[in-house]
Amino acid sequence: MKLTPAGKFLKEKWEIELNELEYIHQFAKQLHLGERGTITIAHPDSISASLMPDMLAKITQVLPRLQIKLVQVLFENQLDFLKNYKIDLAITRDINSEPGIRAKKLYSDHLALVVPVEHPFNVFGDLSTESLKKQKFILPTRDEGSSYSEIIQALFKFYDFVPDVFLHSEFGSAIIALVRKGLGIAILPDSYMHHQSPGLRFIPLPFKTDLWINWRADDHNPVLANILKIVFKY
Repeated sequence: MKLTPAGKFLKEKWEIELNELEYIHQFAKQLHLGERGTITIAHPDSISASLMPDMLAKITQVLPRLQIKLVQVLFENQLDFLKNYKIDLAITRDINSEPGIRAKKLYSDHLALVVPVEHPFNVFGDLSTESLKKQKFILPTRDEGSSYSEIIQALFKFYDFVPDVFLHSEFGSAIIALVRKGLGIAILPDSYMHHQSPGLRFIPLPFKTDLWINWRADDHNPVLANILKIVFKY
């Protein structure tokens, strides 16, 4: 049957409308299944070049249409941001004890003493109470109640001395730059070795630091559920 001009117009218009409805239906289905949407993840600077690229590669492989926003949040704001929906996941080096927040251990690495390559410290055996007392330290900010801060302090208790701290910083990348400049030595997670930092030596220390992934216990977002399945599968 041959369509009139008016019939052709309506046919073309309805084809467009039906295609748009199909797109909306598929989009809504993907949202329902957790294949689309946006997720905001807070993570420490130390894993920017080690754990995060591998994790994101796994997530985007399974959920290619998902939009991911990465942020770095100060220690004192992490759980507050999580509770108030400013972030959806928080990867931390601190053990969570807050009600309403679930946490699961993600990974473990070790602390390392970071020194310039020309520094006389070469291996762990070079460290002693007397030699460490002579050093200036550049350390992460000591946060009250932080289990990560306590691990760093455990090193100083082990050698029974009070460090001469030149500077504190929340940002490991800034600490690394200052160590390279010869302004002091630092204690950082050994995952910073992946940051391609020439001019530095990382001396592994027998102190372990764990990484935890935290999320809202009552959050039923299917995107979040999918990501947790992916993260803890690999």
